[in-house]
Amino acid sequence: MKHRGRHRRRRRGRALRATLAGTALALTAAATMISTSQATDADDPGALKPLTTAADTAPLRLTEHAVPGSELDRLTASMGPAVGVGAVLADPDGALEDADDCGDDDRRALPVEPAVTTAYCWPQRDTDGWRAGAVTTSGDADEDGRWGAHRVILSGWTRGSGTPAGQGLARIAFVAADDDGTPRYTWALLAVPVDGGRDFRGLGSDVSGMVWYQDKLLVTAGRGEGGALYVYDLDRVQRATVDAGTVGRVPGGWSAAGARYVLPAVASYATAGADAPRPGGIALDRTTVPESLVVHEATAPDEEGPTRLWRYALGPRPGYGPLLRTEPVAVYETELTQVRGVLAHRSDWYVSRATGAPEERGTLWRQDTKGASPVRCGADETYRCWSGPATSLSYWQATGDVWSQSGRMLFALPLAAVDEALER
Repeated sequence: MKHRGRHRRRRRGRALRATLAGTALALTAAATMISTSQATDADDPGALKPLTTAADTAPLRLTEHAVPGSELDRLTASMGPAVGVGAVLADPDGALEDADDCGDDDRRALPVEPAVTTAYCWPQRDTDGWRAGAVTTSGDADEDGRWGAHRVILSGWTRGSGTPAGQGLARIAFVAADDDGTPRYTWALLAVPVDGGRDFRGLGSDVSGMVWYQDKLLVTAGRGEGGALYVYDLDRVQRATVDAGTVGRVPGGWSAAGARYVLPAVASYATAGADAPRPGGIALDRTTVPESLVVHEATAPDEEGPTRLWRYALGPRPGYGPLLRTEPVAVYETELTQVRGVLAHRSDWYVSRATGAPEERGTLWRQDTKGASPVRCGADETYRCWSGPATSLSYWQATGDVWSQSGRMLFALPLAAVDEALER
């Protein structure tokens, strides 16, 4: 359980040194060479369109499926006592590298505008074959921005079906982002209990969205998983006992495809039917009452749009605790396509999108029901200023920073800087 108390606010990230600044200048110069006539990202998508009919909202209604407590208890009895976040952080697998020690190819994944204020890269030896996905933080989990004594970042990663385990896999890194040195991380495999809690399998889905809300972690799931969102209890982390490429019960114990920890799902949410819109990216909005989960629709790369955005309320329900409410409370439509990240703050929606090939830069827009504004950069004010591969946005209210992940880069920048770049 969370140990609450008064904590001093951590100063906003360590300043990036001249190497990173030089890289940003080079990226800005490159951005000015891209013509905004190449794609529709230069077109004004206009205002968000509210969708209010039952035909629009009913497909977004969620059905909750809880894993029976008896199954979770059976798994715990077989694997050994569960551990909490603090124990995982105290047992790191490695450390992130400061941005100015990272290679130029990695740093090219950073946004051109606005400039990042904090950035790290993941060691290649620990991420080869894995694709970076969503990010959430202890800033989502609690208003003071800490979990127990720690500031924590959760970083999601996915590996495709061509694995020794014969299936797609998803894992998260618990990153200790405290003041006292380089962030250190520990891997945990995302799993789903099977066979009545006698075994588990890996979550075979891209991790395109994550939100840590109180002691629960919400993770998006692809269509093959049968659920739109999976729920994990961060007080139920289990230890793997066998170091192997397989997943689940094995001779001599339990294996998590090389990870030393396992996080079994405790529930899932499904949207209404196989053809219903599914969450792509998610984020927490603390500015609503009650607090809410904001969502962008998952779409195929070649889909022409428009794209739906919506929110679900979060809050206590009698007998259930602080869980997700299943009826959408607001639904909108944006003309933007290839949306890869969403964030909502007050009446503003921040939407990032990919543009064309993976090596091309993305765009970042702020929209509301009155209009839209893009981040611009370079002498010709191109809109292609954001990171192309970045997949999610997470707002840390206690510091005012937005966190994201792109390729092997984990980075943050102030939301105020985003607004300033939008209003130039």
